[in-house]
Amino acid sequence: MKIALLALLGLLLGALGGAALGIGAGLAWVEIFQTTGFEGYSGMLVFFTFMPIGAAIGGLAGALLFGVTAARDAEMAARQSPTAPFDGTAGP
Repeated sequence: MKIALLALLGLLLGALGGAALGIGAGLAWVEIFQTTGFEGYSGMLVFFTFMPIGAAIGGLAGALLFGVTAARDAEMAARQSPTAPFDGTAGP
């Protein structure tokens, strides 16, 4: 359950970050290639092309990263050997 929730959190955060990076990449594209701004064409290009692509890639990457990290953490916790009970003495 923890792995699934962390994967969903990664999906959400990755989609937000990817959308922001997509907007930045789209604005750079518009400036570099001098895309026309006639009737809002450059804005539609950025917000209907670059932003969704960035959100999709970022969401998948975030979900994968958070899911793998949570799975590794769960695997490490399962392999951990139990500690010896404390007997009141200090040192070995």
